[in-house]
Amino acid sequence: MRLSKAEEQLMQFLWKRNKAFMKDLLHDFPDPKPATTTVATLLKRMSDKGFIDYTTMGKSREYFPLVKKSDYFSKHVNGLIKNFFNNSASQFASFFTKETDLSNEELEELRKIIDQQIKENKK
Repeated sequence: MRLSKAEEQLMQFLWKRNKAFMKDLLHDFPDPKPATTTVATLLKRMSDKGFIDYTTMGKSREYFPLVKKSDYFSKHVNGLIKNFFNNSASQFASFFTKETDLSNEELEELRKIIDQQIKENKK
């Protein structure tokens, strides 16, 4: 299941805060802020999709994520590789390194990360 762009923005705020009331989430939006009813609708949809849940405190709800940011991101990167790069991580890496104007320092850092992962996979 996927989040809409507006839901993703709201989810980013919730991931940052870890737990939040609607007033906190409204505060995080840049001006002009959306209507309270809009945010309530987004939260309901996100809850229905299984991305968030809440605990009731009096008349208020404290929302919290059920899906980790890293899990959500990983799923989408894997989908991107599958759908746009013929399920080939090397095609994705080639595109990423050629088309993103990475500096030599950034490429060296990527190499270190890959080398470290290779070492860990061999264990």
